[in-house]
Amino acid sequence: MITRYSRPEMAANWTDEKKYDCWLQVEIAADEAWAKLGHIPTEDVAKIREKARFKVDRILEIEQTTHHDVIAFTRCVSESLGDEKKWVHYGLTSTDVVDTAYGYQLKQVNKLLRQDLKQFKAIVAKKAQEYKYTVMMGRTHGVHAEPTTFGLKLARWYSEINRDIERFEHAAAGVEAGKISGAVGTFANIDPYVEQYVCQKLGIRAQEISSQVLPRDLHAEYISVLALIATSLEKFATEVRGLQKSETREVEEHFAKGQKGSSAMPHKRNPIGSENICGLARVVRGHMVTAYEDVSLWHERDISHSSAERIILPDTTILVDYMLHRFGKILEELTVFPDNMKRNMKRTFGLIYSGRVLLKLIDKGMSREDAYDLIQPKTAESWDKQVQFRPLLEADKQIMLHLTKADLDDAFDYHWHLRHVDDLFERVGLGK
Repeated sequence: MITRYSRPEMAANWTDEKKYDCWLQVEIAADEAWAKLGHIPTEDVAKIREKARFKVDRILEIEQTTHHDVIAFTRCVSESLGDEKKWVHYGLTSTDVVDTAYGYQLKQVNKLLRQDLKQFKAIVAKKAQEYKYTVMMGRTHGVHAEPTTFGLKLARWYSEINRDIERFEHAAAGVEAGKISGAVGTFANIDPYVEQYVCQKLGIRAQEISSQVLPRDLHAEYISVLALIATSLEKFATEVRGLQKSETREVEEHFAKGQKGSSAMPHKRNPIGSENICGLARVVRGHMVTAYEDVSLWHERDISHSSAERIILPDTTILVDYMLHRFGKILEELTVFPDNMKRNMKRTFGLIYSGRVLLKLIDKGMSREDAYDLIQPKTAESWDKQVQFRPLLEADKQIMLHLTKADLDDAFDYHWHLRHVDDLFERVGLGK
């Protein structure tokens, strides 16, 4: 992933140096297991543990001849050893090392992503509480519907990120796995104890059964979950973008001193952070397609998945890490305009209370159909003439045969719509 969208903490997990270090840890752990089985002299394992080294440049140089990165790696490591080098890669196939190292790398990557999700969830929770009762217009199809609160909008995000976290934990456990089962998964040239020992030492699980590779449905699920997290962030960012429109202006991304919005229009303050999140979500979802394509391999394995995974595993995790941090900061610094929210509620002349008037008439004995047909022409007149809705109701004798001024006062009170806010916060785990 390009530096622009990478945080150093996450990118450090995907360097060549890190990859080969993980490979070396797998190789050493495998030799330790063989020693415990009495197959390799313990003194040779001690020498390997102490002396085994690699240089990335040397591995790449050897690979120019071998055209095989794992062989290039083992030969480079062997150059740092004496006679004990014969035990390097003993009984292993390349993917025993590569896939197990991936599982170990992803365990470290997932630790960061887990922290990211926890931090983002805390930001959403704090903002939801801050704006719990901040009344605003609820919109369906982009059109004014009924009152809600900005806090309830954030509470929905909080609920969604909780679901994302639950899905993430399941998928993360799937890919934090290793296999040391040989060329076709039969343990033909290696004792199952080696797999058990290596995985336990690295803190990952041993896959119960595999071919030459770990089953790639695990990785497809993992990328899918990361894509869903990215899509949640896109959904939240899209909301910010919509509410920052000039004609709405209910929220606004922080605009720093010296920041510029347009090379041509000095007045511009654009929601570029949220737009950035939406664009990156498209990239992450594209990786999901690739991950699904990697599931179907020939027989006990082919290498078609390898080239794709060298791109999608680092890039997806780096991007989601970046997105969680960037949108978390956007949300922390978000400017909210409660007065504009209330002002916008008045832009539709009280039509947002038509549903309450409908129910008032039904409660007074009218059929739903008659009440609806009586009210709808008044809503049309209000909207077409751009006049207040309530006076039109009060001027209609047929309607006022059923309703009193107190009924209309109650129907046109937005507080009615907010009476369950506390309960909804409790339901999503945001109670006091």
